[in-house]
Amino acid sequence: MIRSLRVAIVGAGPAGIYAGDILSRTGLDVSIDLFETLPAPYGLIRYGVAPDHPRIKGIVNSLHEMLDGGSIRLLGNVTFGRDLTLADARRLYDAVIVATGASRDAALDIPGIDLPGSFGAADVVSWYDGHPDVPRDWPLNAREIAVIGNGNVALDVARVLAKLPQDMLRTDIPANVHAGLAASPVTDVHVFGRRGPAHVRFTPIELRELGEVPGVDTIVYEEDFADASGIDEVVAAAGTNQVKVMTRTMRGWLDRPRTDASRRLHLHFWHRPVQVLGTDAVEGVRFERTALRDGAVVGTGEFRDHTAQALYRAVGYVGSPVPDVPFDDERGVVRNEEGRVLDDHDSPIPGLYATGWIKRGPVGLIGHTKGDAMETIEHLVSDLDGLPRAADPDPDAVLALLQERGIQYTTWQGWLALDAHERALGAADTSPVERERVKVVPREEQVAVSNAAVSVG
Repeated sequence: MIRSLRVAIVGAGPAGIYAGDILSRTGLDVSIDLFETLPAPYGLIRYGVAPDHPRIKGIVNSLHEMLDGGSIRLLGNVTFGRDLTLADARRLYDAVIVATGASRDAALDIPGIDLPGSFGAADVVSWYDGHPDVPRDWPLNAREIAVIGNGNVALDVARVLAKLPQDMLRTDIPANVHAGLAASPVTDVHVFGRRGPAHVRFTPIELRELGEVPGVDTIVYEEDFADASGIDEVVAAAGTNQVKVMTRTMRGWLDRPRTDASRRLHLHFWHRPVQVLGTDAVEGVRFERTALRDGAVVGTGEFRDHTAQALYRAVGYVGSPVPDVPFDDERGVVRNEEGRVLDDHDSPIPGLYATGWIKRGPVGLIGHTKGDAMETIEHLVSDLDGLPRAADPDPDAVLALLQERGIQYTTWQGWLALDAHERALGAADTSPVERERVKVVPREEQVAVSNAAVSVG
C-alpha cells in the first residue's frame, strides 16, 4: 500500500496557509504540518496590518476556514532551525516548503541612522499591532516625525502616528497602544520619497483615506508637481489607471485650503535622505533634492534640512536567512527558481521549496501570494516521483521529537482557545477602547492558555 505523502510547511502566514490549502485540494493522499514561530497563526495579517484597516484583516476569516477544515495540522511556538532543524524535517517529511515571509526592515545606510529616535517601521508596526514579543511601551515624544518611504507601510505608520487617538477607538487597537498615542505630542508627520508623485507604491484606497483623516490636514507641495510633463510621462509609461487616479488625487490636494487642524501630515517627493542629523538623538534629516533625467532619478546637488525628533524608515521589508536553506543575501530571499530551492550550483534540491515573500521578495498583494503558492505546489506535484522519501513518516514522530526537546507547541484547538481568551479580555475590559479583542498577550500566556485547553500530544 502506498503511504500518504508527508509535507512540512514552515510559516503560518497567508503564503504558508495558501500553499497548504492548495496542496490539500490536489487529490493526493497527503498529510500537511504547518509550523509557526509564534503561538498563533496568520503572520503579518495578524501582526503587520494597521489596526484601522479591518477590511484587510478580514482575510483572516478565509484563512481560518482553511485551517479549520482539518486537512492541515498547525504546530505553533516552534522555531525552525532551533526547535526543529532542516535535517529533522527532511527525515520526517517527503517535502519541505519554506514560507517564512519577510518581516525585517531593509537597511537605510546613511550617517546617523543608528541615533536614538531612529526606528525601523517593522518595529513600530509590531508594537501597535500587539505583537507578543514586543514591549508594551513605545517612545512617542516627538512633535515632528519623519517617515522615509513611499509604500503602504510608510503610509500606514504615518497615518497611525498622525491620527487623533479618539478616531482609533472603534478599531482593535490594544489599550496600551491607544494610551501611548493619546499621550503623543505630535503635530506634524512628514513622509519623504526619493521619487516623484507618479512613482508612489501606495494603493488608491490607502491614498484616498489619507485625505479623509478627521482633524488632520494632508499637505502636498507645488514644487513637487512642477514638472508636469515628467509626471505625465511616468503616468503614461505605467499603463495603469491606478497611477493616474493617485496622481490626480494628490494634485487635487494642492488646491485644498489648510484648516486649523491640530495635526498635519505632509507628503514630500523628490527627497533622497543623505544624513540623520543630531548628536545624542535624532534632531532632523538632511535630504538631497532629486529629479527625473532620461527616466532615471538623479541628485540635483540641492540639500535641505528638515527638523524631526523621530525617524521611521519604511524603505521595504527583507527576508531573514532560513537555517541550512540556501539564501540570497543581496535579495533577501531563499535561492529558488519558481519555488524550487536551488543549491550553490543552481540545481534544484529535491523536496525543498519556497513560496511567498521569502520566494520572490516583499512585493505584491494577496493575489500574488496565491499565485506564488499555486506555482510552487504545481512544481511539487510534478516532482513527486523524484521526492526523497522520509525515513520516519509517522505523523506522531514530530510530536514526540518536540516533546523530547521540551517544546511547548500549540495547536489549532489551542489557538481557538487563545482567540476566545483574547475576546473575553476585550469584553471584560473597562477602558474606553472599543475593540473586538485585546491582542497584547505575552507569548508565555499565549502558550499557557492554548495548552491548558487541549491535551498536548
